Amino acid sequence: MIFPLDTLDPAAPLDDLAWLDEAIGDARVVAIGESAHYNREYLQLRHRLLRYLVERHGFGAYAMETGFPEAWQVDAWVRGGAGELGQVLAEGTTSLMGLWTQTGDQLRWMRERGDLGFYGVDLPGSMVSMLPGLDAVLAYLAEADPDFQPDPAIRETASSTAAPSAFSVATAMEGYGKLAPEARDALTAGLADLSARLTGHRLAYVRRTGAEAYERALRTMRVTVDLDAFCRRLPDGDRESMMLIRDAAMADTMEWILRREGRIVLGAHNGHVQRTPLAMPGTSPVTMLGAHLADRLGDDYLVIGTTTGTGQILNANPDFYTGTLFAPTQEPEPGSFDAFMAARHDGLFALDLRRLSPADAAAVRAVTRQRGGAGELYVDQNPLEAFDVVIHFPHVTPADPDPGALACSSGDVREAFTRWLAVAGGASPEGSDPK
Repeated sequence: MIFPLDTLDPAAPLDDLAWLDEAIGDARVVAIGESAHYNREYLQLRHRLLRYLVERHGFGAYAMETGFPEAWQVDAWVRGGAGELGQVLAEGTTSLMGLWTQTGDQLRWMRERGDLGFYGVDLPGSMVSMLPGLDAVLAYLAEADPDFQPDPAIRETASSTAAPSAFSVATAMEGYGKLAPEARDALTAGLADLSARLTGHRLAYVRRTGAEAYERALRTMRVTVDLDAFCRRLPDGDRESMMLIRDAAMADTMEWILRREGRIVLGAHNGHVQRTPLAMPGTSPVTMLGAHLADRLGDDYLVIGTTTGTGQILNANPDFYTGTLFAPTQEPEPGSFDAFMAARHDGLFALDLRRLSPADAAAVRAVTRQRGGAGELYVDQNPLEAFDVVIHFPHVTPADPDPGALACSSGDVREAFTRWLAVAGGASPEGSDPK
């Protein structure tokens, strides 16, 4: 059944979303996908749907595809803590996820409410640097176990993967690749020792710091160990194993959050939240976050996916790292799910895949591919099995860089954004001059 959407303005009346009530039911997790990262329209949709789910259905937390340990800074801020929003956006999110005014608008609204939690579900350090997670664990141990002296070689070796931003990922990966096998093994063993210490001293640590701080530190340790396993596949380029490790870790983190929160909104890429394995070109189908959640939660998991017409989306080419952040995308290929959706209605609309007419159900069942997000990538897809609801965007545009966030970002971020804005015809945001 088609439901036209009046607007993406998060502050507009929410009555055009009333059709969601039947779809949501008693779901504990509502996942909102996106066809690509950093688009204005997808970020506005998440904000608008979050408002609806909070105000009409009592959802109490928002989880996002960003680093788990870094996100605690965001959580503290939205709950009323000190700090400037720009710094929170820059330091509390990873992989450039927070550098956009649309994300800032959502966080500002969450802070105004004061009763919502924010969580990161992804591996730390833009999925390459272990330092954010390791430093958080070491800081906790300094409080919980001040007589303990961790081996300084653990942090020294982890520093080889230090990445101040997503633009430094290639350098960090190169640094890890240059480590001798013995050094990689020693890092893995050192992290395992720290993890064993945390679990073995649980009762004493909880008495000293409280259960909340302990559980946070233990989960941070676990995702840092997962990132180490992820990085160990880098030299061999074992992309399939890396995807499996990352998404299983995100599912475990979501399960951890669910022990703290009643109902959660999850924002991530379509490929992560879909119920079915992801079939990327060149790899076997990989079990992703959404497939884990569907298995663990059953009907308590609802997936809202997206499709796209034209516009500008994340650039898949290497020049992304020098500032060409977005690239034009063409009309969807005939026979794709995006083309099917574009033919159903001219504007922005939602389609409830569980309430299709027999003719539309048969047409969707015949679809075998969907736009994957970056560039003109298409992935094998069965939409009826992957999603519950799909929202189609006729046209998408780049999100707006947040000047405060860029001013608090590392130099490589400011330089890349300045180049992009210059080419795109925009002015360099105040405070973002890389010099």
